[in-house]
Amino acid sequence: MPTPTRRRVLGTAGAAGALWLAPAWKQGAQAQALTAGSGRMQSWPLQTPRRTGIHDVAPAPDGGVWFSAQASGHLGWFDPRSGRTERVALGPDSSPHGVIQGPDQAAWITDSGQNAIVRVGWPDRAVRRFALPSGTPYANLNTCAFDGAGDLWFTGQSGYVGKVALRTGQVTLRESPGGRGPYGICATPAGTVWWCSLAGNFIARIDPRTGESAVVEPPTPQQGARRVWSDRRGRIWVSEWNSGNLSVHDPAATTPASRWRTWKLPGPAPRAYAVYVDERDIVWVSEWAGNAMLSFDPRTEQFQRYPMPREGAAVRQILGRPGEVWLPESGTEHISVIRTA
Repeated sequence: MPTPTRRRVLGTAGAAGALWLAPAWKQGAQAQALTAGSGRMQSWPLQTPRRTGIHDVAPAPDGGVWFSAQASGHLGWFDPRSGRTERVALGPDSSPHGVIQGPDQAAWITDSGQNAIVRVGWPDRAVRRFALPSGTPYANLNTCAFDGAGDLWFTGQSGYVGKVALRTGQVTLRESPGGRGPYGICATPAGTVWWCSLAGNFIARIDPRTGESAVVEPPTPQQGARRVWSDRRGRIWVSEWNSGNLSVHDPAATTPASRWRTWKLPGPAPRAYAVYVDERDIVWVSEWAGNAMLSFDPRTEQFQRYPMPREGAAVRQILGRPGEVWLPESGTEHISVIRTA
């Protein structure tokens, strides 16, 4: 494996090569009363010199929010208190997809353009690149998650599942069962890692000792499992892109009939992109066809709809912290939050 490179990389250079800081949005953030539920939505346009191609988001440890700027090749940082945006350049040919906060409070990024996992230290902004093993073809890196031992697992839609061992920096890679399709990935509270295959129409559990994946088939054929997320009980929630379903798999269930449950999203021909489970075990889904966010309460089995304030929002990821559900609008270059506290 090539030795990981470590360097300090600045954003768009201004005087003395300083990081480019966007001015606060003078008009103030847009606040919209939601049509259902008790939350409120607040939105900001991203103030940057060029289109970011915002893709995924993750709360940062300082109260800000990171986002992957897929079009410009940066890690973005947004300050909801001031509306200010900062960018950190990730390297030549960068095209980041997923971003999460690691146990080290750094931003960890799947960078498909560099065929590498990228770590951005916080608050020092130091950039370190973990390249895929030499000779690896384009993996189309998608998302990542940390297991209970502190190692990072990631997916590549071209047909790969891999790991970065944090103690050594070694990157290992395996071809995925079913070939092309690995997309969403998550860890349970117990530290077990699950991922899903959009093209393969399944979810899978990783054996941390061998790196092998055990496939679990959802009950709906050709459903297009796009993203997965765990609740506090370790149940795996699945957003099904092709079927428009929200499903849940309970690995601890004692009978086959109780291992899966499935609900159709409301509305005509729904498209479920991302799924996220908040601290109350409320499930959130981005529904593209209806340009809306949906919340689902497993106790009542009821959906609530939260329309997006702009057409074509295209929310590709959902992440949050207690009382906040953060949304990247890749179609409108906005970032939004639903405050539930």
